[in-house]
Amino acid sequence: MSTTAEHDAHEPHLMTLAEFVELPEDNSVRFELQEGVPVVTPRPGPEHQYALHKLVTQLEAQLPSELVALAEVDVRLDLEGPPTVRSPDVVVVHRHALPPPTILPSSAVVLAVEVISPGSRRTDRVTKSSEYADAHIPHYWLVDLDDEPLLIAHHLAGPFGYQEHPAVLKRLTTSEPVPLTIDVAALKPDWR
Repeated sequence: MSTTAEHDAHEPHLMTLAEFVELPEDNSVRFELQEGVPVVTPRPGPEHQYALHKLVTQLEAQLPSELVALAEVDVRLDLEGPPTVRSPDVVVVHRHALPPPTILPSSAVVLAVEVISPGSRRTDRVTKSSEYADAHIPHYWLVDLDDEPLLIAHHLAGPFGYQEHPAVLKRLTTSEPVPLTIDVAALKPDWR
């Protein structure tokens, strides 16, 4: 016969941040936490990884010394309710926030970037966009690798969430969050 404590330990519950941090590493999947519920997605494929590498390389070459670009780090979104942890494909963060704790606070993030994968289109365009805006991440970019690569930049527009800019196919030149020129076409793998 099980005790009440043993029974409670196996009852479904919303995961805490501490429980999420204790999850074992698994290189075959990516773990995120959405309002206390673990979300498991496949690891990105070669085309996705190529785009991430090219984007981080371009960002690092242009960022001022107080900012750094990182790929696939966990970010705790400072939202009300059960914890939410996302792992954006790329983040630009304040250097003073590094070395990072296990999970970066969203307050350290200046820009979050998601590269859309098969099966993540709605999550990246709707769910994460809303979560990142609610967590006050000032800039959000979406990169879509279907056909010709395109980049859609968003900036925080007060209580209304993000304002979306027109999609860019070849080259993004922006002054926000800092002056940057991104060769969007170069994010496409050369083997495609």
